[in-house]
Amino acid sequence: MDAEPMRTARLTLEPLAVRHAAEMAGVLGDPALHTFVGGSPDTPEGLRDRYARLVAGPPSGHAESWLNWVIRLGEPGRLVGYVQATVIRDRAVVAWVVGTPWQGRGIAGEAAVALVGRLRERGVTTVVATVHPDHAASAAVARRAGLAPTAGRVDGEVVWRSDGAGRSE
Repeated sequence: MDAEPMRTARLTLEPLAVRHAAEMAGVLGDPALHTFVGGSPDTPEGLRDRYARLVAGPPSGHAESWLNWVIRLGEPGRLVGYVQATVIRDRAVVAWVVGTPWQGRGIAGEAAVALVGRLRERGVTTVVATVHPDHAASAAVARRAGLAPTAGRVDGEVVWRSDGAGRSE
């Protein structure tokens, strides 16, 4: 499975490229973005290295696909975040991040809905995300994308899940 461009009413989701690193370093540069996930902002060089690894994909012999998109708001617009999915057969683990200046506008939800829709079109039946239990905005994004919280936890985060088109469990 490959990351292909997607469009929504306001957004263009472009397959991640190394050339996005410099602009994304600015988008992701606010330390507040790391409140729930830990770590600190990457430098443009650090993002270039990371994006090169992501674009290259998983090591040979792995049965998974790494799909990554940057989120562009407007046309031609500026980058405002990203969505990603790790797909193994008919199961995907998804994530989203939108830079702090663009939060609260429904961008992450719109992008996550597009991502889950594309995965469903490609035969993915189970979609999973993990959300920090105190991160209400990210929980709202998961819910908008059709996922529901489960009793499961991964590294203290709540596992959100949807099995089948439009059915959350």
